[in-house]
Amino acid sequence: MALKIRLARGGSKKRPFYSVVVADARAPRDGRFIEKIGTYDPRQPKDSENRVKIDAEKAAEWVRKGAQPTDRVARFLSAIEVDGKPIVAWTHGNNPNKGEPGKKAQERAKEREEKAAAAAEAAAEAAAAPAEEAPAEEAPAEEAASE
Repeated sequence: MALKIRLARGGSKKRPFYSVVVADARAPRDGRFIEKIGTYDPRQPKDSENRVKIDAEKAAEWVRKGAQPTDRVARFLSAIEVDGKPIVAWTHGNNPNKGEPGKKAQERAKEREEKAAAAAEAAAEAAAAPAEEAPAEEAPAEEAASE
């Protein structure tokens, strides 16, 4: 039986509250579990001691028995130390493409750049063209003298 240490959602709509439970991996998220080992309240401030409460001894025992924590729970367990070392060694994931825009947004940005470059080029040509192509205006004095 594959065991998971995971979050089971409780609380009402728009007011989440989670229990940290050890459950069979095949069981539903909020369904049957083997043991409740803690709680997580995401509405509390990050520095609050009431935000994450996990029984470190029980968690360490279940990890030794082979229970696999989910990513979020592994992050919590890495902050808790038993016998001078963290229960789980959690490392930050590396997804360098996460912050990049999608294909369509990249295409739109490229089109905007091309339009801006074309407009700048047209403005530069327009600024240079009047000085070269503008005909010299005749002086009004010459018109008066010819009459």
